[in-house]
Amino acid sequence: MVSPASAPAAKASPRSLSGLAPFLRPYRVQIVLAGLFLVLAAATTLVFPVALRSLIDGGLVGADRGTQAMALRGHFLALFAVAVALGVFSAARFYTVSWLGERVTADLRNAVYAHVLRQSPAFFETTQTGEVLSRLTADTTLVQTVVGSSLSMGLRNAVMGVGALAMLVWTNPYVMVQVLGILVLVVLPSMWFGRRVRRLSRASQDRVADSSAIAAEVLNAIPVVQSYTAESREAARFDASTHNAFRTAVRRTRARSVLVAFIIVATSAALLWGLYQGTQAVLRGDITAGHLGQTVVYVIILASAAAVLGEVYGDLLRAAGATERLMELLHATPAIVSPAKPAHSAVPAAGSTVRFEGVGFHYPSRPGIPALRDFSLDIASGETVALVGSSGAGKSTVFQLLLRYYDPQSGRILLDGVPLADLGLDALRARIGLVPQDAVIFSASAFENIRYGRPDAGAEEVHAAARAAFADGFLRALPEGYDTFLGERGVRLSGGQRQRIAIARAILKNPPLLLLDEATSALDAESERMVQAALESAMAGRTTLVIAHRLATVQKADRIIVLDHGGIVEQGTHAALVAQNGVYARLAALQFATEGERASAAPIAAFP
Repeated sequence: MVSPASAPAAKASPRSLSGLAPFLRPYRVQIVLAGLFLVLAAATTLVFPVALRSLIDGGLVGADRGTQAMALRGHFLALFAVAVALGVFSAARFYTVSWLGERVTADLRNAVYAHVLRQSPAFFETTQTGEVLSRLTADTTLVQTVVGSSLSMGLRNAVMGVGALAMLVWTNPYVMVQVLGILVLVVLPSMWFGRRVRRLSRASQDRVADSSAIAAEVLNAIPVVQSYTAESREAARFDASTHNAFRTAVRRTRARSVLVAFIIVATSAALLWGLYQGTQAVLRGDITAGHLGQTVVYVIILASAAAVLGEVYGDLLRAAGATERLMELLHATPAIVSPAKPAHSAVPAAGSTVRFEGVGFHYPSRPGIPALRDFSLDIASGETVALVGSSGAGKSTVFQLLLRYYDPQSGRILLDGVPLADLGLDALRARIGLVPQDAVIFSASAFENIRYGRPDAGAEEVHAAARAAFADGFLRALPEGYDTFLGERGVRLSGGQRQRIAIARAILKNPPLLLLDEATSALDAESERMVQAALESAMAGRTTLVIAHRLATVQKADRIIVLDHGGIVEQGTHAALVAQNGVYARLAALQFATEGERASAAPIAAFP
């Protein structure tokens, strides 16, 4: 899979906007109405010079002042009627296209976000979160500008420009054919120069995304940044990134300014030539003064349309780059997908059975380092199995493969006798409850954080889960009880409190398979005893896999699996493994020994 961040930056073109077609298609009625109002507004604008000519040639000529005054009144009323029609049609056009821009942008943002949420972890190994956020905000805003404003303005001015040019050719064919030829010579270099603007537009958006990625990374790690007094360094790094973005934006703006200036000057020169020829025709008596006035207004309309189209073309180039970046995200293929015809398997009333058959796996970012080697393991229903070993031994990899964040390169994994690859992702993960080492708390109330495990749960079920996790006491002591807002990432709670909420969330889900990744690591001794008792109650009859470095938390496990470099080196109960006097026994001696024994055991401290 190609990372969106690594995609070519120079291929965006106005054709890239065709990626918006699926999002525009559901709103055909609104598009037709917008087009209708646009054409009516443009046509009304083009009628104005005709009414002006009638005013000059007819309203200012009369047998007497009374007749002349009546004629002028009628002509001015006609001009006012044109102005009213123009105002109504323009307002209707503005509302319709603005609604369309807001709706399409919201749909696009929702589609991209939902698609990113379904990407496997391999996607986020190569794509920064800040890059994704930049595309969801800055790039969609550019798209909204085009769909809700610039595109409509461009089409309106294109219709008016073509209409004005047609009227000028019709009224002064010889002169305007010359002008039209000159305009063609203007368009060709403009298109060539526009390619450079397009490349710089895409580069500018990428530099802005780089700044967003740095900001997102640092703000998520602000305690560490401040503990190392790195605020100035990080501010300087962000400043350098924004300066790069500024320099690229200046280059883009300079190129776009030259393009706009060229279009306006060249177009105006051509049209002024046509206007000069028109004045000469009046002097020769070939046309009337009203005819000349009509020509002047049409020239102004055409020149204004050309100027606006130059601006709109620049907006289209920027939006094309933004659309392409969004389409890259939207078309990114997840490495892990549900099968086309998922297997049906009844959810066990008690615990699930798990089987690893010769599993071999390495992470995509580390293809030369195996995370698991010929890993085989059978776990019976209701069994509690602990995984211990050094960091990097493969413990967390077992969990990630069970959740099917990745697929093994060899071997297979079965859950309740069905290969994981044959189960739908939603069905698979609905059977598994995970309590991670770093408890995740959302920016919501305590009640909603627990109910995240089962959104349809009632209040009493949520409270029961909290009591089972020994979280009910401190939650009720909060200012607003269960309805207290916990802050971003649960900053208002201690580590132990966050962990107990995560445990309550898993208990509420009540899955047949529990995965506990150092679930009590953030708890003090008293809280650990309480939560350990709660977990033992919650695990009754359920299959449980426990990752633990602190052996005191795994002594009661039915079986302990000792991993080293992706393979199983020992397995058995705590007592049996201690009696074997192997790797686990040395680890146990290291953790349970006195301070003097720890000193003598220091050379074998291979395990944390």
